[in-house]
Formats: sequence, C-alpha cells, structure tokens
Amino acid sequence: GVLDGIRVDHPDGLRDPREYFERLRAEAPDVWILGEKILEPGEKLRSEWPIDGTTGYDYLNLAGGLMIDPGSQQAVTDFYAAYTGQSTDYGSICREKKHKVLRELLGSDVNRLTSLFTEICESHRDRRDFTRQEVNRALREIVASFPVYRTYVVPSRDEITEDDIRYVNDAVELSKKSRPELDPELFDFFRDVLLLRVRGEKEAEFLMRFQQFCGPAMAKGVEDTVFYDFNRLVSLNEVGGDPGVYGISPEEFHAANLERQRTHPRAMLASSTHDTKRSEDVRARISVLSEMPGEWKAAVQRWSKHNRHYKSGGLPDNDTEYLLYQTMLGAWPIGTDRLLPYMEKACREGKRHTTWLAPNEEFETAVKSFVEAIYKDKEFIADFEDFLPKVIGPGRINSLAQTLLKFTVPGIPDTYQGTELWDLSLVDPDNRRPVDYQLRRRLLEEVPRLGAQQIMARSDEGLPKLWTVHQALQTRWRYPASFGDAGSYTPLLPAGPKKENALAFLRGENILVIVPLLTVRLGGDWG
Repeated sequence: GVLDGIRVDHPDGLRDPREYFERLRAEAPDVWILGEKILEPGEKLRSEWPIDGTTGYDYLNLAGGLMIDPGSQQAVTDFYAAYTGQSTDYGSICREKKHKVLRELLGSDVNRLTSLFTEICESHRDRRDFTRQEVNRALREIVASFPVYRTYVVPSRDEITEDDIRYVNDAVELSKKSRPELDPELFDFFRDVLLLRVRGEKEAEFLMRFQQFCGPAMAKGVEDTVFYDFNRLVSLNEVGGDPGVYGISPEEFHAANLERQRTHPRAMLASSTHDTKRSEDVRARISVLSEMPGEWKAAVQRWSKHNRHYKSGGLPDNDTEYLLYQTMLGAWPIGTDRLLPYMEKACREGKRHTTWLAPNEEFETAVKSFVEAIYKDKEFIADFEDFLPKVIGPGRINSLAQTLLKFTVPGIPDTYQGTELWDLSLVDPDNRRPVDYQLRRRLLEEVPRLGAQQIMARSDEGLPKLWTVHQALQTRWRYPASFGDAGSYTPLLPAGPKKENALAFLRGENILVIVPLLTVRLGGDWG
C-alpha cells in the first residue's frame, strides 16, 4: 500500500533474476513491477519473469528507427567512412571495444573466472592440457563475442531455453573464427559448461558467475564506449539500440506492438530517460539528416574546410569533428558552457584518444580550443544557422510523431521530467538540469483555449508538443477500454503515392492514430 510501482535497476546484474522477481512478486502481488532490462534487437523479455515489462528502451529504439530513411544507408555510410577513415563494421568495433574494457576495467573479474575455469579443466582428464593463458584468451573472446547482455541458464533448476542455446552457440562459433590459433576444443568445452552438458559444483558456479559478468562487459564496452565511437548517425546510438541497424520498417514496428500487447501490455514506454545519450528531441532532429545525405555531406565538407585552420597538430580528428557537428545540430542553441563538458565526456567515454583513467591533455585542449574558435567565427556560425532550418522543422514533426505513438501504442507511456516541451538535452549531467515547472504549468493552462493555428504560431515555445501530450492523455482518459490490457491493436496499411510517409493503426474500435514519416521527401506537399 506504500508503493504503486517498482523499477528494478539492472536485473542482469543479479545472480538469478527470475528467482528475485518471483520473491518480489510474492511480496507485492498487485504492484507494477518493471525491469530495466536492455533487450538487443530481436531479443524478447523472458516470459518466466513475473513482471509487467521493461522500462522502455526497446520501444524507444523502435520509434526512433521509424524516423530513419533506409534509402540513405549506403550514402551516409560511405561518407562517414571516407571522411573519418573509421571502420563501419559495427560488430567488429563492438568486439574490439569489449576487449578493451576487459583488459583495462574488468581485469580482476576476468582473472577470477579464468582461475575457476582452469580448475574445471584440471578436474577433467582430457582437458588438463589447456593452459591458464589459453583459457584467459578464450574466455575474453567468448565474452567479447556475446550477442546479448547475458543468458539465464540455472543449473539448480535445469533451466535452459532455445534462446540461451542459440546465443551461446553464436558466441562460441564467432570466437572460433576470430581466434583460429586457439584449440577449437577449448571453445567447445566452454560451450558444454555454459549449456549444462558438463556439470558439477564448480561448473555451476562458473556458469552463474559468467552470466553475471557478461552484462557489465556489454554495458561498459558497447553502451559506454562504442556509442561514443561509432558516429555514422548518432541518433541511432541509444541505450538498447543497435547503431549497426539503420532504421525500422513500419511492419517491424507493428509486429513489436502486437507482441507487446499480447505478452506485456503494461510495459513502460520511454522516449527520454536519465540514462539516454540524447533527449528524444535531439535524436528526432539528427535523424532528419538521413533524409538529406547529399546536403549533409556538402555542409560537413564545407564546414570542415572552413574550420581546418583551427586544428592543432591535426587535432581534433575528423571523427570527433563529425560528432561535434551532429551534436550542435541536434541541440542548437547550445552554448559552450554545455557543449565543452559534453565533448570532454564523449571523447573520454569513446576511449580512443583520451580516457577517464588517463586523460590526454594535448587532445582535450585541442578539442576545447577548436570548439571555442568556431563559436567565435561569425562566418561559420552564419553558415551553420542557415543550415539549421532544414532540420528543425522536420525534426519537430518527428518529435510529435514519436510523442503521439508513445501515448497510443500498447504500454504505459513515461514522460521524463521537462520533456513536455521541446527538450534539447544531452547525456547526463546535461539532462539533470533544473526543470522550469512554473513555465509548464502556465502553458498547460493556456493550451485548452488555443486553436491549432495559435498552437503552431507559438511552436518555438514547445506548445505543439505540450498540446499533443495533453490531447493524448485526455483521449486515454476518455476511452480507457481502448488503451487497456484488453484493448486491441490493429495495423492499418496506407495506400497511394505517399503511403511510405504515414503510419496508422486502430486502438480498440474507435481510436484511429496516424503519424507522418520521413516528411522531408514530401517537399511541403502533404496532399
């Protein structure tokens, strides 16, 4: 009777998440329980967990993916590779960065697991020849190749699913290809232990510890490193997302909503959180660049040439500069008081030129000087601000579409503090700044009295977004059966020459939802 809901942070860090959730549910049978489970694309929340769903990162990336124009993937990728000289093989980058954190941040955990598995080898006569060094290298490779945060095999309950088996097999087979110098039988022995084919007290202990360890390796290696280092289109670099996947089709979006309504109709739907790398409105604006790859390429080349003389010894490198321009476009107007701390954090998290543990003063000074110099360059700022209208308008349309979808698809919408209006925040601590609630209260009092044209005339104040939130919540309140656990979700297929520019569905029998997609290509013609 005290708590209405409980959000369990990082359940993957628990030794046995299912047992924990079962105990919690027994103590709180009627409470809304959510797990901050990061689901990789295609991964499903474990049906055995007695919880209401995730905290919504899976939804966040589905909705964001709708705003990406899939037709520009080759052009955007080719330009990113040519301009920065960086690899665009996302899978290889993930493995490389996971190896880096395994060496530099998580070494003691690796050593503990190595010791335990070496003892297991020594207790099996035909496995005694594997050395500690070989075990260590094979272990690192399997962890680095793991496709999801973790598996959930439990020896004491003989619990193992087809998904668990597939993920372990994928990691082992990829490891064999990546490390041909190691005996493939060593990888097979790891597989046997991880899939309960070889059992024992030490084997069970290794398995449980290994699963707990995979999550931090993924979080630190990918979420907190690759997402600051693979900058092809940074609106895709979001918690629970896969920046290697360029956009989501309406069919995939509908399928995910139908599945959520069937299995977890009370899951949370998020668009911004305390942990997102960028707020929903920053991502919505940056995603517009996927609709104008030619103009974006020309602008970056022009700005880069103009600002080249502000570099010091070739620093910052082109990839950092590429991240900088996307960040400025997404968050403008943003002063150096916010941008400089962000760039310092992004560069240290990326761990290519500088890190938190070993800051590279020369590189960081060069980045700071470059940012300060281009902000003082009136010619560059004028050119930059001339480009901005190309993304601001369509970005706001993306934001409104994302907002309406969040309040109408199956699930429970969550509004992060302040995002009732346009919110152009970056990663923490930028998204922890004080929220002006008095302003929001005042605008909310005005909204019901204003017509559509009056709302749009005050777009810069964020009124269209506040109006959309207000209207959507009013609709949910008036028609609860359409949006409840039993409310149906029926995808509708747009027809006609502009069918790719709309997404539509029914909730229940009486709520029709239509949002526009990829509006740049409409050229202003909404007919």
